[in-house]
Amino acid sequence: MKIGFFDSGKGGTSILDVVKKLLPNEEYMYIGDSENCPYGEKSDEELIKIVQANVDRLKDWGATIIVIACNTATTRCIDKLRKIYPDLKFVGTEPAVKLAIMSGVKKVLVMATPGTIKSERLLALVRDNEKQDQEVDLMACPGLADAIEKDEDIDGVLDELLKDVKEYDAVVLGCTHYSLIKNKIQRYFPNAKLIDGNEGVAKRVKIIINEK
Repeated sequence: MKIGFFDSGKGGTSILDVVKKLLPNEEYMYIGDSENCPYGEKSDEELIKIVQANVDRLKDWGATIIVIACNTATTRCIDKLRKIYPDLKFVGTEPAVKLAIMSGVKKVLVMATPGTIKSERLLALVRDNEKQDQEVDLMACPGLADAIEKDEDIDGVLDELLKDVKEYDAVVLGCTHYSLIKNKIQRYFPNAKLIDGNEGVAKRVKIIINEK
């Protein structure tokens, strides 16, 4: 089966690698849309046009399952895409807020792009899952995805964002680019568990393939 992936650059490869390990016999195609990176700082109108262009390319290449390997594009576009392309199966990538909360930790930080942090979908995830004895903080990280994509001044951007950060039990990596620099982020949170949604995406793709 042909499975298409797209992201605003190389961040989505962190998901692609996990899916390929779980499903090694499928055919994969990937669009790293670095020309339009970062998605998180685009308007809704700009983003849906960019995302549709990527979906059209993957569909032309024969993809029947499309993984939106980007939290921003998922939280802001997936509902529209499902209406526009009813013949395609979409698998989105969302910040693993529910997974962090269900782990029972008390203090959770969600790091994501400005666009994801402001999205109603993320706010609903927190609102619907946060327990009374838990604290879930949201942190917009402007410039971080772009720095990772270009491999430029990542440490400088992290220092600026996290220099005064407090202790957390879990940190949700709400952008697929962030999963590529887990070791760097971990240094700022030595006692926290870093969580992304990559395994969950892979399992969802497997379920869809089995249904087909």
